[in-house]
Amino acid sequence: MTGLRFAAIGLDHRHIYGMSEGMLDAGCELAGYWTEGEPQPLAGFMKRFPAAERFDTRQRLLDDRTVPLFLIAAPPAERAMLAIEAMRHGKDVMVDKPGCLTLDELAAIRTVVAATGRIWSVNFSERFEVRAVTRATELVRAGRIGEIVQTMSTGPHRLNLHMRPDWFFDPALYGGILGDIGTHQIDQFLFFAGAATAEIVHAAVGNFANPGLPKFEDWGELNLKAGKTQGYVRVDWYTAEALPNWGDGRLFLYGTEGQIELRKYVDLKGRPGIDHLFLVNGKDYEYVDCATAELPYFRQLADDVRDRGETACPQAHTFAVTELAIRAQQRAERRGHLAG
Repeated sequence: MTGLRFAAIGLDHRHIYGMSEGMLDAGCELAGYWTEGEPQPLAGFMKRFPAAERFDTRQRLLDDRTVPLFLIAAPPAERAMLAIEAMRHGKDVMVDKPGCLTLDELAAIRTVVAATGRIWSVNFSERFEVRAVTRATELVRAGRIGEIVQTMSTGPHRLNLHMRPDWFFDPALYGGILGDIGTHQIDQFLFFAGAATAEIVHAAVGNFANPGLPKFEDWGELNLKAGKTQGYVRVDWYTAEALPNWGDGRLFLYGTEGQIELRKYVDLKGRPGIDHLFLVNGKDYEYVDCATAELPYFRQLADDVRDRGETACPQAHTFAVTELAIRAQQRAERRGHLAG
């Protein structure tokens, strides 16, 4: 148990549920929360955490020296400002992705991190909250598929149109599809490639299914290269209604001696549950149980807040993922209803 106290700031995305639950599971204490107005996820947050106190002003939490960590899931256009404010008040922060929207915002965050020594961590939940990724990491490090040559990752999401706020449909306010959900895939590529950064070989975004939403990007793809390792990413908002969850997220790791496939959230017409991992190499052809794999990010972040380490995720990695996502979004070809 760490006894670390944290606050939730901005409840505008449902990711705040998993962020808060992860810290509680790590033995931390929810000191309270602040949010503007009545965002859609608020009711679910209050149901999950009924004992949490709502503060009428975030200044009270900023001034509370017994709360060293802020979890931020405000609208994306406000996250950089809130994170900078928190760090200047001596707080470490975990931010929902995207952590910021522009290179200028990222530069300001870098400056404040350097000046304050605070932690700016982005919750890449498709790695940090998936036990199958923990197990895949162990297998790769044990040499079970040799040297990683290529990664392929897909991040389909359910649109849930009726639940989305207005900012969700404007790339200037949410970061665009590569700047937003593409960050998960960029994070995984750099992590498994063991790379500090990558070359953007190709990027594209499109609107193929939502002509009534002229700015909205419902599809994106990205090719990355880091040394000898190639990466392909595809993200979309096309999850069909019959699927029992929000998306069939997959990750393929191709090595010189084998391959690993992760079906993170569903095995279509196969095994029930989540965290499915399949491994093939020169000796083995198997389904790997991931039920006992840990989710170390939250515990490690609590340790980092206390010990001033970088065990949860190196700061340079978080900066690199964010910069690549922003640059990919900026240079992306525009297709479908976005073209012309």
